[in-house]
Amino acid sequence: MIMPLLKGLQITFSHMFKKPVTLQYPTERPAIKPNFRGLHVLNVSHDRAKCVACYLCPTVCPAKCITVEAGEDAKHDKFAAKYEIDMLRCIFCGYCVEACPVDAIRMSETFELANYTRGDFTFTKERLLEKK
Repeated sequence: MIMPLLKGLQITFSHMFKKPVTLQYPTERPAIKPNFRGLHVLNVSHDRAKCVACYLCPTVCPAKCITVEAGEDAKHDKFAAKYEIDMLRCIFCGYCVEACPVDAIRMSETFELANYTRGDFTFTKERLLEKK
């Protein structure tokens, strides 16, 4: 009767001391896999966003969290005058990246999404532009 209990405790203690159970987060960073889908980033070309406001990303988005409004410059080229993503609705599926014909958006390796207000989760075009 006591032998099965001791055997179970032996197995538990042998697993407990083999490796650390948790990651000490602020000092130890988790290893990010190559296909990880984190925060969105708008790619830049010639000092402006590559987005041509084709409306494919809001069309394929199952969560309907992307808002795009088109603008036109002096050369009659379309650009995204307004580009917003509501991160509270986003499900990080990556369909917007796959649908983009000009490779204007990508998913970064940033995974820390904590904010203090709901308004901070609406990422505007300026906030989404890639930092160099």
